[in-house]
Amino acid sequence: MATFVTLFRAINVGGNNPVKMPVLKEMHEALGFKKVSSYLQTGNLVFESTETDLIQLANQIKKEFEKTFGFSTEVLVRSAAELKELFKKNPFLERPEKETKWIIVIFLSASADEQGKAALLKAHAGPEEIFIADKELYIYYPEGIGRSKLSNTFIEKNLKVSGTGRNWNTVTKLLEMTKQEVTDCPTPDKA
Repeated sequence: MATFVTLFRAINVGGNNPVKMPVLKEMHEALGFKKVSSYLQTGNLVFESTETDLIQLANQIKKEFEKTFGFSTEVLVRSAAELKELFKKNPFLERPEKETKWIIVIFLSASADEQGKAALLKAHAGPEEIFIADKELYIYYPEGIGRSKLSNTFIEKNLKVSGTGRNWNTVTKLLEMTKQEVTDCPTPDKA
């Protein structure tokens, strides 16, 4: 069995697309996944599966989600190993002046092409710092995310790839939930 994380886009945010986490957990269990646990109300689940194809897992979960809840949303699946690598590659952790509470990881449904990356960087004029990795963006929001023009919609429009964001504290907790060894990962501050 391998460990995975499911990330749902745009559920239980601002009262929109309400989804009860116990029902979402039961849905994962009905799909045959083991050791299912959820974190927060915004669609983060950790589970084990014998299936290792991430696209197959995401499609299976997305189809069952629509059947269970009556609407569709983006479903992203990352392996525990991918999450650990993502954790280690965070460019802001080596910069102690960067508070982890202002770091957001945007998990992308696919890698952005060079044209999309260039479009995003050209269109962005704010104080935020952006680092584009393979299927993730690391963004530092020095003034908070609430009033920033660098929204998920803005990012998707320019990259032409959908995604969902999680703050660094959530990413850290999800990694802990996968029971990956984090001793060789940089330790973020507790801000």
